[in-house]
Amino acid sequence: MGEFDLIDRYFGRGARAGRTEGGAVTLGIGDDCAVLTPTPGHQWLVSADMLVEGRHFLSTVSPRRLGHKALAVNLSDLAACGASPRAFFLSLALPRVDEAFLAGFSQGMFELADAHGIVLAGGDTTAGPLNINITVMGETPAGQALLRSGARPGDDVWVSGTLGDARLALEVFRGTLSLSGHQFDEARLRMELPEPRVALGRALRGIASAAVDVSDGLIGDIGHVLTRSGVGATLRLADLPRSAILGAQPEAVQQLCLLTGGDDYELVFTAPADQRERVIEAGHAAATPVYRVGRIEAEPGLRVVDGAGATVSLASLRGFDHFKS
Repeated sequence: MGEFDLIDRYFGRGARAGRTEGGAVTLGIGDDCAVLTPTPGHQWLVSADMLVEGRHFLSTVSPRRLGHKALAVNLSDLAACGASPRAFFLSLALPRVDEAFLAGFSQGMFELADAHGIVLAGGDTTAGPLNINITVMGETPAGQALLRSGARPGDDVWVSGTLGDARLALEVFRGTLSLSGHQFDEARLRMELPEPRVALGRALRGIASAAVDVSDGLIGDIGHVLTRSGVGATLRLADLPRSAILGAQPEAVQQLCLLTGGDDYELVFTAPADQRERVIEAGHAAATPVYRVGRIEAEPGLRVVDGAGATVSLASLRGFDHFKS
């Protein structure tokens, strides 16, 4: 199978030159460039993520789950900015043409794309070590994008969903701890099939002051908000949301997973204290639980306290960094 046969069979989705895709994509796959039409009065939001085998995903993951995750991590960036997904581009390096892999990968990717109304508008394929690069484009009304730079002293810190299960599964793969079969399956599901909080991000427009998705660990990702906003924060460890599976683990394991575990792709966001009721309503509207876990402060730096109010040492904990971790 040649390159263009591969594209046509697994990624074409019926798109051809001269045919309208609808929505933001006026012309998709089949030409040298896609033609996109922005909604009047809106701004584009664009993000790119690369997934490398052995670094971002294990060789044991099913192709269908990998296709889902490859797009999900990008949609999560749009969610953190409150954007509505519109189009994405896929660049894929493959060591060989593996039709079973391509069928599963494209199925998982398009199932998630259809769920969020986002169109594959183009990309590239080449031979090489397995490498997946997706660029997503979304829209928000002008001036309404959620950014990392808007947190202010006195704001609440909120987290969606639960944290740490993906890291828990990773530690099982690493052999540092063990779970029962059912528990491992549940944790692995969080690692391999994350659900981007797109609806919550949109619901938080005009309410949240800053937001980021938890992809590299809570302390690392909220650290980006604190740096860009020029503020500090205190988080309450006891209030960080966790599953029953993680809650049954030793305290040291819980701290590791809650504070440094990425890949859950939940949102951590800030909002003024007088917006608490609206934040809860936004969570209900998006069918996503939200939890108030801390407070933004003028003093720089991140502090975490336990249930007794004692400071938790972060000296041995850090978020994921591709060149340090």
